[in-house]
Amino acid sequence: MLNIQNYGSSSDDDADDNSDNSKQYSNENLLTHLKPVDPNLSLAKKMQICAAPIVTPTNNDDTRVLISNNQELMHNPKFEELFAPTYGPENPFQTQQMKANRNMLSGYVEKAHISEFQFENQRRTFASYGYAVDPSTDGDTGNGDAIVVSAMVAPPVEAEGKTVFETIKKRPLDNRKRNKNDDPEDINGFLGPWGGYVGEQRVMKPEGDEAKELEEILAKRQKKGKVDDDKPLEEKSVFHLDKETDYQGRSWLEAPRSETQLRSDTPPDKCFLPKAHIHTWKGHTKGVACVRWFPSTAHLMLSAGMDCRVKIWEVYGDRRCVRTYFGHRQAVRDVNFNNAGDKFLSAAYDRYIKLWDTESGSCVSRFTSRKVAYCVKFHPDHDKQHLFVAGTSDKKIVCWDVRSGEIVQEYDRHLGAVNTITFVDENRRFVTTSDDKSLRVWEWDIPVDMKYIAEPSMHSLPAVTAAPNGKWLACQSMDNKVLVFSALNRFKLNRKKTFTGHMVAGYACSLDFSPDMSYLVSGDADGKCYIWDWKTTKLYKKWKAHDGVCITALWHPHEPSKLLTAGWDGVIKYWD
Repeated sequence: MLNIQNYGSSSDDDADDNSDNSKQYSNENLLTHLKPVDPNLSLAKKMQICAAPIVTPTNNDDTRVLISNNQELMHNPKFEELFAPTYGPENPFQTQQMKANRNMLSGYVEKAHISEFQFENQRRTFASYGYAVDPSTDGDTGNGDAIVVSAMVAPPVEAEGKTVFETIKKRPLDNRKRNKNDDPEDINGFLGPWGGYVGEQRVMKPEGDEAKELEEILAKRQKKGKVDDDKPLEEKSVFHLDKETDYQGRSWLEAPRSETQLRSDTPPDKCFLPKAHIHTWKGHTKGVACVRWFPSTAHLMLSAGMDCRVKIWEVYGDRRCVRTYFGHRQAVRDVNFNNAGDKFLSAAYDRYIKLWDTESGSCVSRFTSRKVAYCVKFHPDHDKQHLFVAGTSDKKIVCWDVRSGEIVQEYDRHLGAVNTITFVDENRRFVTTSDDKSLRVWEWDIPVDMKYIAEPSMHSLPAVTAAPNGKWLACQSMDNKVLVFSALNRFKLNRKKTFTGHMVAGYACSLDFSPDMSYLVSGDADGKCYIWDWKTTKLYKKWKAHDGVCITALWHPHEPSKLLTAGWDGVIKYWD
């Protein structure tokens, strides 16, 4: 049989040539018509000459094509006719894939009947277990050739040639024996499903390499001294004067008799701006963190230093350092007197709050919640002098009872470390500020804030001072402003009273009012001291007070023009 088709197409000019080429050829004279091609011809002409002619059969019985000129097949062809090889020149432009026998784009598909369930069953088995029955066989899995195995999935041992729809007996994961007692009448000995296993250890301990690693970690921690820090430092104090009493036996804590204005309950009638630097207290080897006046009389002042020491100084007379208190391992953050002044609290970065006897210098008790206390304050009421509150680094305000040494209340609503605590409204409420840029108002002993003040434009308020008349709260804002809130019912921001001009961003520079409420004073990060007029918010005076940050500025409560400043340069200065 001979079956040759024309691969090329000729132009209209060469129609006569094609008609000559479409003659009937027999097997014998086919090769005599194939002539060599002139290499000088164009590519189109070469393809035209190389085009294979359509060959039709002769009268011989052994040579004929199945379908002549793509006509309908009208007889049943024999096997030899169906699978006869194709004769004639090959198409040089066909790839091996194009030459392959195909009945669809990706290859040749043989029709086979299989039920939808069996197909899905074998597909899932192949995906899960990595083998399936070859669909071209009769499905006898006894023969190894009837199984198609995946190279990606390892078949489980328990499968044993079964499909995913057949149950597989899985090996039990746990062969241990259980303690059983399912008798409900046995009230004391009933175990039920909670029996556990025979010989089971409930307390697991690390073994082998894991135990060695944990031992190494613990040894490193002990070398670093973290364990030693847990032990509080032994407290002591040094008295710097010759005698603790005067010639009449009066304690050094009592106010000097010569200063009669200290016993007055009324503030000075009119205050004036300080003009000169009159004294410097030196004694701290590092910066001063905060300064507090002695209650009511302010004839002494207490300073907390970053050198881990607390010192108490005379404000009148020789202005000497009276006593130094040692008891903290790290810098002291805050100090505060009780109402009488005979005791004070100190809070440091070693996470301890210590209660000291001011006169004797002994440490009465120590408190810790394992968190750093950023501010500490006694309750101002006389009947609650045994209670104090501390704002800690773990977002809580903790109330301690000095008598028992236990925490009696926790105010846990802030979202950041608590920076300040200020009592308002005749000490029935207190205001706290935090690193979460909010201000919260609390009723005493009720651990849910009654008012929450936070705006998108608000910054953190690390220093707050109540006005002498109790009506206002002056807050140092981190955007270099002093904001004023009402301290009465609504705690509303007074937008008319905003004091600017200083630079305090990043520092908790404290504020203070003059006793007659005519001036507001603040330190700043450059070591300057600023004084504003309270009514007009106009900046009246500023001067360079310290080399480092001026962290504290306090107006003397009984003097019309005396001002105290403290800075990170370790000195405390007095201005008049």
